[in-house]
Amino acid sequence: MEAVFTFGLDASRWLQSSFPQLEGFFQIISDLGREEFYLLLIPLIYWCLDKRLGKQLAYVFLLANGVNSFFKHVLRGPRPFWLDSAVGLDVEESYGVPSGHAQAASVFYLFLAGWFRKYRWVWLAALFMTLAMGVSRVYLGVHFVHDVLVGYLISIIILVGYVVWRRRFAEQFDKQILGFKLFVMFCVPLALAAVYVAVRFLIGAPDLSVAWADFVPAAEVEGVEGMATAVATLWGMGIGVVLESSRVRFRTNGPIWKRITRYLLGMVITVLIWGGLRVVFPSDPLWVAIPLRIVRYLLTLLWIAYYAPMTFVWLRLADASPEPETRVTL
Repeated sequence: MEAVFTFGLDASRWLQSSFPQLEGFFQIISDLGREEFYLLLIPLIYWCLDKRLGKQLAYVFLLANGVNSFFKHVLRGPRPFWLDSAVGLDVEESYGVPSGHAQAASVFYLFLAGWFRKYRWVWLAALFMTLAMGVSRVYLGVHFVHDVLVGYLISIIILVGYVVWRRRFAEQFDKQILGFKLFVMFCVPLALAAVYVAVRFLIGAPDLSVAWADFVPAAEVEGVEGMATAVATLWGMGIGVVLESSRVRFRTNGPIWKRITRYLLGMVITVLIWGGLRVVFPSDPLWVAIPLRIVRYLLTLLWIAYYAPMTFVWLRLADASPEPETRVTL
């Protein structure tokens, strides 16, 4: 691995020395890969533009985030600035491989490109953002080249899996009873968590003899928090969209003022839940902080997926379909 790390460090040094004027640009691109950006954008799509696109994109995106958190903590790879602080133009505490920014960007933008596949400019924009995100992480010294490539690979596997699911299993799943669908949405994150716990038990404690040992304790905590977040968000989104399709059935159409109003109202409450509980809930001890983190993200995603649409319909900011969107059979 030394040759791989050396190549990655050389790539960061070359980018920084050859294009110093692009630091601000790549910092902006990298910031567009943070949790807050997607927290603003996905509800906009789901509440105001296209509900079907929004809920499918959100779940695939959150599943990709869970897979990323799993592999980060299992592989326990370092970051470039852990080995050479001079290349660090940004700071991250989690493990490096695979790159979460690159993986999230490729899933998000390529999913949109596939959805709007008739428009060539959408594909060009998606490819630009995907590649720019990966380069930005190498430029800022927070990821090696192989971190980015592994992130891309995992995103492609997830997107291919989504296509297979839609073509072979989605129609059958949509016809199942409500209880079965809720059971599946509960079990998928639980299965991911169970595999995570089992693999962590098998690989044991981290190696503290490595050169980057000083960064390991914080990375271990980030790994546990990342998986807790992944499980909670998958529970919230999965259960929420199933309940919404059965109980609410809101529509995203309507005049522009209603769309703007419901987005602003929805985001105010989203921020109050997501940000407010972060301030109120303690960050340690970990055995207390992790369950509360799950509660925080579960409530946030349940609000986005289910309770916000219910509120919009109740306030007459959105219409509701008179019939269920899916046939329910025994």
